[in-house]
Amino acid sequence: MLKYANFDIVFQEVPDEVTLAINISNCPNQCVGCHSQYLWKDVGYVLDKEALDELVAKYETGITCVCFMGGDAEPYDVANLAMYVKNKYKNMKTAWYSGKNELPEAFHAETFDYIKTGRYDAKFGGLDSITTNQRMIKRLADGRVKDITSRFQKPGDRVLETEEKTKAATL
Repeated sequence: MLKYANFDIVFQEVPDEVTLAINISNCPNQCVGCHSQYLWKDVGYVLDKEALDELVAKYETGITCVCFMGGDAEPYDVANLAMYVKNKYKNMKTAWYSGKNELPEAFHAETFDYIKTGRYDAKFGGLDSITTNQRMIKRLADGRVKDITSRFQKPGDRVLETEEKTKAATL
């Protein structure tokens, strides 16, 4: 059973979207350096269709996306709730922040407009690091997917990385 500890309206987790981010508890990943260790415990409120409707109803006119932050203990339940959002709120986008490096077998990734995958690893940094092992994928209107991880990084960081690669190639 999915539970959520809290939620917030955010602007950075999903590019170009005003997002209702729902922080799901009972995280099985327990990454070293996690900034949300309180989500490791099985705490909070049941997250089902009724609870989701209550949350969306509060902010529906101001949000463009519902993002499930976590839920790796119950990925199919997360996908089912995302499908519910897609069916009930026709113009609402869906996103999922997974801490797994790969999606589970027979997982319906097409339910999501955005999926972030990858365990947090401090030596590689988060999505905003040019060395990150995490990826943010966007599903395009035609069904193809595009890696948009670079949208989280400062343009200057990518220029420096390119200059360093060029310099190394000429040595």
